Amino acid sequence: MYQWRKFEFFEEKSGGKGSIPAEITGRIDCCSGGRGRIVIGCDDGTVSLLDRGFKHIYGFQAHASSVLFLQQLKQRNYLVTVGEEDQTSSHLSSICLKVFDLDKMQPEGSSSTGPVCVQILRIFTTQFPEAKITSFLVLEEAPPILLISIGLENGSIYCIKGDLTRERISRFKLQVEGPVETSDSLITGLGFRVEGQALQLFAITPTSVSLFSLNDNPPRRQTLDQIGCNSNAVAMSDHMDLIIGRPEAVYFYEVDGRGPCWAFDGEKKFLGWFRGYLLCVIGDHQINSKNSFNIYDLKNKLIAHSMMVGEVSHMICEWGYIILIMSDRKVLFIGEKDMESKLDMLFKKNLYNVAINLVHSQHADAVATAEVLRKYGDHLYGKQEYDEAMSQYIQTIGHLEPSYVIQKFLDAQRIYNLTNYLEQLHERGLASKDHTTLLLNCYTKLKDVEKLNKFIKGDDSVSEQRFDVETAIRVCRSAGYHEHAMYVAKKAKRHEWYLKILLEDLGSYQEALQYISSLEPNQAGVTLKEYGKILIEHRPAETIGILMKVCTDSGETKRISSNGARLSMLPSPMDFINSFVHSPQSLMDFLEKYVSRVKDSPAQTEINNTLLELYLSNSLSFPSISRENVGDDLNFKANNSWEVANGSASGKKTKPFTEGKDVKKENDRQERFQKGLSLLKSAWTSEMEYPMYDVDLAIILCEMNAFKDGLLFLYEKMKLYKEVFACYMQAHDHEGLIACCKKLGDSSQGGDPSLWGDLLKYFGELGEDCSKEVKEVLTYIERDDVLPPIVVVQLLSKNPCLTLSVVKDYIARRLEQESKLIEDDRKSIEKYQVSLFKFLNQVSSI
Repeated sequence: MYQWRKFEFFEEKSGGKGSIPAEITGRIDCCSGGRGRIVIGCDDGTVSLLDRGFKHIYGFQAHASSVLFLQQLKQRNYLVTVGEEDQTSSHLSSICLKVFDLDKMQPEGSSSTGPVCVQILRIFTTQFPEAKITSFLVLEEAPPILLISIGLENGSIYCIKGDLTRERISRFKLQVEGPVETSDSLITGLGFRVEGQALQLFAITPTSVSLFSLNDNPPRRQTLDQIGCNSNAVAMSDHMDLIIGRPEAVYFYEVDGRGPCWAFDGEKKFLGWFRGYLLCVIGDHQINSKNSFNIYDLKNKLIAHSMMVGEVSHMICEWGYIILIMSDRKVLFIGEKDMESKLDMLFKKNLYNVAINLVHSQHADAVATAEVLRKYGDHLYGKQEYDEAMSQYIQTIGHLEPSYVIQKFLDAQRIYNLTNYLEQLHERGLASKDHTTLLLNCYTKLKDVEKLNKFIKGDDSVSEQRFDVETAIRVCRSAGYHEHAMYVAKKAKRHEWYLKILLEDLGSYQEALQYISSLEPNQAGVTLKEYGKILIEHRPAETIGILMKVCTDSGETKRISSNGARLSMLPSPMDFINSFVHSPQSLMDFLEKYVSRVKDSPAQTEINNTLLELYLSNSLSFPSISRENVGDDLNFKANNSWEVANGSASGKKTKPFTEGKDVKKENDRQERFQKGLSLLKSAWTSEMEYPMYDVDLAIILCEMNAFKDGLLFLYEKMKLYKEVFACYMQAHDHEGLIACCKKLGDSSQGGDPSLWGDLLKYFGELGEDCSKEVKEVLTYIERDDVLPPIVVVQLLSKNPCLTLSVVKDYIARRLEQESKLIEDDRKSIEKYQVSLFKFLNQVSSI
């Protein structure tokens, strides 16, 4: 033990020394601390109470003669004393036990002063014969129950248990040694051990250590050792272990026997326990009047304080001090230095390990502990002991700013230490995004795939959120560790990152589609909006299949006709239209599949509009997707399209398509036009008041792409007969014009007969021979009497290619009709004139 370092962690307080107040005149036989006071019992039977400044508060006569033992209770302000009284009978012992209530004082005018004595008990009775008391101890159980143990010189222990103030007590006896009275059987010390419901009592003699289990009835005795100690060399630790001092060593005892042994040489005159320290007053063999007072830190194996003192009569602990009462009535106050002072002392000697052990053993706060560890780490770092320094810095995590440590180890040569520190930061959930970035960069620079796997793919590393997910993905991706980035993304359900890596970095389109298929429909829809464009470009059929599942909530091929509420909860096909910006053919396929499966969709009008744009586009494009055709000359497009379909009005033949590619393109266009016409008709049937598409848009599309059939249908549905007529005129379709007038100019069917006049005017201004058509038109004009003959002649006279023979028959018939009408009118006039003359004659005769 002489190798233990000595320190001055304690110091003398209040000037170092004091003395017993002059009011206490007797010899001090016993003392006790508790409840912020010191209680002293003297050989004259008085008890005195001292305050924190060791000033006399008051005293009173507790016993007639000597006060042998006393104990200040902690839970209740009671004082229990054992002392001698005047012997009134030879049959009664003079030794009494008294209980004083220190909160109640004797009333003024009474024969005695001091606190009220609430109970007086005779310790010795016929059943409990008298013997010299050698030790005394009181245990406060659940108030007001007390357990008092009184050790005797004959090896017996008298126990009194109960509520002493109400005399509800029980007595029992314990025996350590045989009844033979010898000096080796006296009880030199007692100690209670309370652990849960278990109540045990240590009993010490000069030659034995015994343990009584008081829960048993009768109490069971167990001999723990065959060595003991003298009086005052007994104490109890904070952990309820018994401590005894012998000349060769200090022994610790637990319930199962002897524990640690510390070889502190010398006679142990006093033992004590204070805040985890062992207190020893050790006699000096050479100088009887001198003793060594040592304070041992057993956990850290150091001597916290050592000093020479005189003859010590009592040692107690109160007010955070160790108080030594000397035989010469001097008093020594010894207090522990504050933690900062002790640490400064150790730092100056570079005893960092001792400082660390000290803060741990004294349960210092975490901040103070971290500061010690930091200083030790700095010390080791300065000595270039980087591994050891890092082990100290790691212990400061949570209290020391990580940047302080990281800056020290940013050098590439110390990247291993830095990696270790960053790993610990993540392990404790204290890492920021920057820390995650730095750690992953360390792994990639070291090419330590094993550690990277452990960090990324460790048990529940992602679910526990040990690191910032997005940062980990970004760093792994930039370093080329795509597999790790994808693992994190998938584990954290960051689907957008997982797909970004698959599509942008790896080009794994099929795997991306499989992953999207495994997602919930809502999440699949979100990812398709973001990555649909690239998927449509490379895997159109598979992507459309997934879109159908998302938009119809079913992978089946049967038609779905659901109520609007359910359909409104599903994504609309129009939500994904931007994904087809470069793939109009795929968009057309998707929308066709959708409308074939889903009827009465909430977005049906928008879908039909989009399909019309696709169907009625010459090059399978529409304004919403591509503007490349909008700037073309519309007249040129119209003329060219109609010329291809019907031939030039001037009789010129179109150039035949000699290339197979152009033929296929034209066939595809005609097929789409037919689909467009079917859609126009099916989305605006005779039962519908309004169409399920935008009519204005449809008209514009038909005009832009010279789709005559579509225009004719729309104008006819809108009853815009003049516009229908104009379409045929623009196409020089004479047969169509006549058929249109037959259909739309029949007044009996609600048509407009004036169309025949417009048609005749058109032929009159045509400038080419159309005799056959004019003759047919004149038939209907004549039938419905649309125009007078003079107007017919005037209109047709403008066409130099028409001869009089065209209208000769019409004029003849009209003149004949007119002549007949004139003749009929003449006859009617003559008839009316005859009738008039007759009437006038009758009038004149009257």
